[in-house]
Amino acid sequence: MTDLANLVTKNLPQVVNGHVATYIPALAEVEPEQLGIAIYNFDDGKISVAGDSETYFAIESISKVITLLYSIETLGLDFVNSVVGARQTGFSFDSNLNLEIEGGKKPLNPFVNSGAILMTSVIKDTEDKSAFEQILNFTREICNDPLIRLNEEIFKSEQKTGDMNRSLAYYMKAKEILKADVEASLTTYFKQCSMMVTARSLANFGAVLANDGIKPWDNERIVSSTAATFTKSLMMTTGLYNASGIYSAKIGIPTKSGVGGGLVSSVPNKAGIGIFSPPLDEVGNSIAGLSLLEDVSKEYKWDIFS
Repeated sequence: MTDLANLVTKNLPQVVNGHVATYIPALAEVEPEQLGIAIYNFDDGKISVAGDSETYFAIESISKVITLLYSIETLGLDFVNSVVGARQTGFSFDSNLNLEIEGGKKPLNPFVNSGAILMTSVIKDTEDKSAFEQILNFTREICNDPLIRLNEEIFKSEQKTGDMNRSLAYYMKAKEILKADVEASLTTYFKQCSMMVTARSLANFGAVLANDGIKPWDNERIVSSTAATFTKSLMMTTGLYNASGIYSAKIGIPTKSGVGGGLVSSVPNKAGIGIFSPPLDEVGNSIAGLSLLEDVSKEYKWDIFS
């Protein structure tokens, strides 16, 4: 049996090689020396935890996976594929260069910021729930965590410093790619990025994807098999920004990162993994978190190729 506490102790020193996301002021205040992991293992149906696994932190870009799934479930995969692509970009996650260089009519994938903002914009308010309330409720359900909430301080910080995202959104609006109201879409987007989750929450989420869209704790389907498979494929190819190809080869587990320091991983038919450690590498991934995930993959012999 793998000793997760020892793996956390081994990898915690890696935090000194990264930096917290200072471009969002509220995230710059997060204590960097943290590392936690939770694993939902299908072998025994239990969650194993170690380190800072119960600490709530901002979900940030991991929310893009959730809005993608929600959009597929409510609007259909054909619609989603008609408005956003499924390719790697080769540029940073907050760049529109592919759209400009290629004269594209849609963002290249839903995990770059332009694609994520577009995905959020297609989720419409209903009579009784705003777009964000729908996303929040869906997040609580798929993460099996009713305590997930909006962090107002982080939301306001995102909103105040989100000029690059505004430029992406207004560019898409000018090119008639984004059809909805820009400011309303951005408000929802900044809020979804400011939801607070734990490594345990993300382990549950990863387990749903690993279980073909079925919540393993109650055996109820929450997303279709098609949505789960499509999403895991995108996580494998585009989930770790420009380092996606490197870690697909090194770790071999579909994973999505967020600049809040989170990682959600899905080992098909085996486990869901959630990791938290705030310091990031140069492309925006948790530096100690990925090191820990690599160790876990080796210890358990977990990857999609095994």
